[in-house]
Amino acid sequence: MYSILLPLHSVIRWLVLISLLITIGKSLLGYYKHSVFSKTDNRLRHWTATFSHIQLLIGMLLYTQSPFVSYFYDTYKSGNLNTEALFFGAIHIILMFIAILFISIGSSKAKRIASDNEKHKTILIWFVLGLVLIFLAIPWPFSPLAVRPLLRPF
Repeated sequence: MYSILLPLHSVIRWLVLISLLITIGKSLLGYYKHSVFSKTDNRLRHWTATFSHIQLLIGMLLYTQSPFVSYFYDTYKSGNLNTEALFFGAIHIILMFIAILFISIGSSKAKRIASDNEKHKTILIWFVLGLVLIFLAIPWPFSPLAVRPLLRPF
């Protein structure tokens, strides 16, 4: 199961990032041009939140299967942790959970706001906060905490 979920988690990461960037870009333009919050904007909001939730669920399943997380729980009290175990055992999951929480809050609030400009502003603020945390928590190939490839093969 781990060998299937890990590449899937890697692929869906790109769906989340691309949808976040597109949604943030559209909201930025919509906010500054005072445009109508269109059906397309609403669909982008919805699908970005949906991709994020799917990614979180897969990540939570991975968390229960990960050898790094097992090692983290076996050794965190002894002080023999390596940075990868600490990153995947605590840092990654906490930051990603908060990021998806921000995206969910922004999506939910925007859905209930009447003003089009306020919808764009709400999405812009909350989704950017989520994106920043996601960028911090992704194990990039250049990360000092945990190095992973940009895309894992199946």
